[in-house]
Amino acid sequence: MKITVHNIKGKETKKKIDLNKDIFGIEPNDHAIYLDVKQHLANKRKGTHSSKERGDIQGSRRKLRKQKGSGAARVGDIKNPIFRGGGRVFGPRPRSYDFKINKKVKRLARKSALTYKLNEKNIIIIEDFDFKNPSTKQYSSALNNFDISENKTLLVLDKPNKNILLSSRNLKKAKVVLASELNTYDIMNANKMLFVESSIKVVEETF
Repeated sequence: MKITVHNIKGKETKKKIDLNKDIFGIEPNDHAIYLDVKQHLANKRKGTHSSKERGDIQGSRRKLRKQKGSGAARVGDIKNPIFRGGGRVFGPRPRSYDFKINKKVKRLARKSALTYKLNEKNIIIIEDFDFKNPSTKQYSSALNNFDISENKTLLVLDKPNKNILLSSRNLKKAKVVLASELNTYDIMNANKMLFVESSIKVVEETF
């Protein structure tokens, strides 16, 4: 499965790169994608939510009125949940939302997501490039060369590049990741994926 390599100016070069069918051309598994994205979002939740139940409220334990004879409903102390300022019934408690899925399922999910992107023609391979200095203008200009500046973009690098990372940081819809850290959520969340030429080898080795 060959795809044309572009330069940073958005023009096609004479080079073509062969994408591994075992990664970019499998039968997509929607349920694996669902599980991997669900786990990614669940793991991002802090789970620090908390509320005070009647045992956590400071106040008197005195019974407000006698049990019978008042003509009104029976009540206990002022910390009763039916009163303003009382404790909450079954309120949220700090907890972890993390859950585990198998490595094979995660790998299948990422391959499925990459297959979808390739089938939809939303993958662009570009020659390796670098910026001498961090420049948001240069990075934005590069996206404009491909006419994708208004889309959510994901640039995949083979190794850390501080200048490229800093150049993209101020662009709301642009994200830069390493090929070794590619995840299903980022793949599915992006409208267009840009792979630098050397990152394809890292993806194939990782998956």
